[in-house]
Amino acid sequence: MPPSTTTFAAGPTSPPSTWRALFGWRRVRTVAIVCALFTLLFSFGWNAPMWKLVARVYGVGLALLLVFGLFEQWPRRLPKWMARWALQVAGVGVTVPLAFFVAFLLTTAAGDPPFWKTSRLQGFMTFTFLGMLVAPWTALAALLRHREAKVEKQASDFELERSELARQALDARMRLLTAQAQPHFLFNTLANVQALVEAGSPRAPQLLQSLTDYLRAAVPRLDGSANTLGQELELVRAYLELMQMRMPDRLAFALHIGTGVHLLRCPPMTLLTLVENAVQHGIDPSEEGGRIDVYAELLQGGRCRLRVLDTGVGLQATGGGLGTGLSALRERLHWAYGGTASLELCEVEPHGVKVTIEFSELKP
Repeated sequence: MPPSTTTFAAGPTSPPSTWRALFGWRRVRTVAIVCALFTLLFSFGWNAPMWKLVARVYGVGLALLLVFGLFEQWPRRLPKWMARWALQVAGVGVTVPLAFFVAFLLTTAAGDPPFWKTSRLQGFMTFTFLGMLVAPWTALAALLRHREAKVEKQASDFELERSELARQALDARMRLLTAQAQPHFLFNTLANVQALVEAGSPRAPQLLQSLTDYLRAAVPRLDGSANTLGQELELVRAYLELMQMRMPDRLAFALHIGTGVHLLRCPPMTLLTLVENAVQHGIDPSEEGGRIDVYAELLQGGRCRLRVLDTGVGLQATGGGLGTGLSALRERLHWAYGGTASLELCEVEPHGVKVTIEFSELKP
């Protein structure tokens, strides 16, 4: 009988792990609805007791559901030349006449002649013909719908896996760029300490102690994971204090911190790279030294702006390029924010450089 076959819409094309899927809510609901429609269709002109029609329709629907579910799981292994979906569709087609034969037998009153010797044979033939016509095709359509859903799910899973792999590749790239920046900064700082030691400066022990304190705070954060701007600002302050001890008469600095920026996340060494670049390429080459001003402010729309201004030698004296540190930082920002972050470098009058970074908060 045709209505019952639509219950196969939820049936998978390969054996499920348990029998619970056989009587899943969607299957039972579909059987009940379609069998009700089938009963309503044949109720017009029905002269026998209505319970017989209901029993036959729902009985055949249940039988087809059981057969379809049976061939979902049994046999566990099929010959290579046989597809499970073909076995299920063929099983449904073969079951239709057998199920109606049993249904008509069971609904024949005791003492009545067999249905094939009466006019009820025509009803049996009608039910069987419609069932054979509709049931296998309905089962096949349900299997195709399920296959399409399975393909869509596999495509979705593949896209999620691809996104995860892309994220892991991005994370690995970010860690590589950060690892490249770490020795660049540490070697420069150690070179400054070495210069003081070789010059016999009495500030060398104090500078070494300050460097030790700085590294104790900085090294755990240089692991490639995102920092907060509050942590970056602590590193910047410690670094500038360290540099100010090395050249007390040539370096002055100030931090201008807006409200709400301390908890924003950003790639590690973002702000520190800007400040280090200002010291190494702006203040150090200048005979008079200079001043560094660091600005961090929260803009409308959740974006953040970082600015580092120095009164050093300027772009012309340094060749007008970004330098290794800023070039690596620009690439790290690109990988972290996908093009939504910007890094701009310009000269200021009468001399000096301003570097500006704008970005949205980096998500955890």
